[in-house]
Amino acid sequence: MTMFTRSTPRLLSLSRQLFRLRGPSPIPKRFLGIPSAFLLDEYIPRYQLLTSVDAAKKRSLAYAHLRECNLCPRQCGVNRYETTGMCLIGAESAKVNVIAPHRGEEPCIQGYHGSGSVFFSGCSLRCVFCQNHDIAHQRNGFDLTPEELAEWYVKLQQIGKVHNINLVTPEHVVPQVALSILTARDMGLRLPILYNTSSFDSLDSLRLLDGLVDIYLPDFKVWRSSTSKRLLKADDYTSTAMESIKEMHRQVGDLSFTSDGIAKKGVLLRHLVMPGKEDEGREIMRWLAENVSRDLYVHIMEQYHPDAHVGKKRRVTRKVRFGESDSTSPPEEVRYAEINRAVRDEELGSVRDAAATAGLWRFCEVNEQSAFHL
Repeated sequence: MTMFTRSTPRLLSLSRQLFRLRGPSPIPKRFLGIPSAFLLDEYIPRYQLLTSVDAAKKRSLAYAHLRECNLCPRQCGVNRYETTGMCLIGAESAKVNVIAPHRGEEPCIQGYHGSGSVFFSGCSLRCVFCQNHDIAHQRNGFDLTPEELAEWYVKLQQIGKVHNINLVTPEHVVPQVALSILTARDMGLRLPILYNTSSFDSLDSLRLLDGLVDIYLPDFKVWRSSTSKRLLKADDYTSTAMESIKEMHRQVGDLSFTSDGIAKKGVLLRHLVMPGKEDEGREIMRWLAENVSRDLYVHIMEQYHPDAHVGKKRRVTRKVRFGESDSTSPPEEVRYAEINRAVRDEELGSVRDAAATAGLWRFCEVNEQSAFHL
């Protein structure tokens, strides 16, 4: 976590008085640590503050979503008690691949003991480069009811000693997630809830989560509609991500920490820099600074690698006229060849420079070993 100086209003007032009396100081003081605007003395998860009436309304709304599904912009509108939509997941349970303490997240998320991660199977996107494609596309895993999910949350808290409950790719099972959080609350859960999403959420879905989620971890993947159509199989990804991220920020604000450097509340935005798409990354950074917050905590990620469908060979058939012999084998093409390589340092640096130029200043530095504590 990069450390920056931000004075409190009281200190600012005192500094102005000293300036008038003595003139400008030749060497400005620099205070290290978490800026006071983002420092929490203590934190109570938002779901703990819901009244019994609000909780009952959330439960009722969750069941309504399942009867006429509108959780993502696909707007399938199906009754998931009877059939499934694009995500291929029903109503009674959620399909889960892995539940375990996870130490592969940002330092302020994984902390000392790990993040209590729940990797859901299935997805409403079809990213051709998906690095969890065996989970998201093949729906491997086991089925858990909201009550069983709640029991796992409590186990992660009591046995794993994790810092939070990290719900990974939950966009298509938001009603089950909402019900599980409310059940876990009654079972003694006291950890912040993280919603780890592609940002392909409907506003109705996010409103159901308002009051249940403490930290949003949205991806903003690509900028152009032509790119999202080709690589994500979604025409309206960018406009959807814009609306979703603004709603997330409205709910929880900028990322804030307790004095140990562990994130408790707010938005941590991720952008995976992709080969040849750095111009889209620059546009995303400018939009975030101008439309969400210049204090937004941003992780510009460099770990892209060809996966899923990228780089696979595709045979191209050649038409043969009647009476001719086909003595040559059809040529082979590499699928999605334009992103079939690693990201270059200059591409990554270009996006980072654009973010700083736009006014963003809170960047995740994953290589700083002491980044999650003072």
